[in-house]
Amino acid sequence: QVQLVESGGGLVQAGGSLRLSCAASGRTFTTYAVGWFRQAPGKEREFVAAIRWSGGTTYYADSVKGRFTISRVNIKNTVYLQMNSLKPEDTAVYHCAAARTRGVVTTVAPYDYWGQGTQVTVSS
Repeated sequence: QVQLVESGGGLVQAGGSLRLSCAASGRTFTTYAVGWFRQAPGKEREFVAAIRWSGGTTYYADSVKGRFTISRVNIKNTVYLQMNSLKPEDTAVYHCAAARTRGVVTTVAPYDYWGQGTQVTVSS
């Protein structure tokens, strides 16, 4: 069993930065792939970024490539999402998720555990 808790969201002006954290409980977390997804009001949950269990491979949605960076510190059971050059269209609730796979997962279905999310609001 893995429990995920996100933090670091908030209100920021366009062009600003935020760093989201995803803290996990469970000693097997280091063997899980982790992803970040976001959901804006009235829209479906969409993939943002993912990282392999070892941290050696990452993948990003085209809309955030070059602006967002996903990383993990397994000894701290924490995954981060550094978000730079934020845009109003990045406004959403951001969720982290964990999948029992050693690959990189970019779709919703394979993820086994989800956090409750943290709100990110970018003003223009």
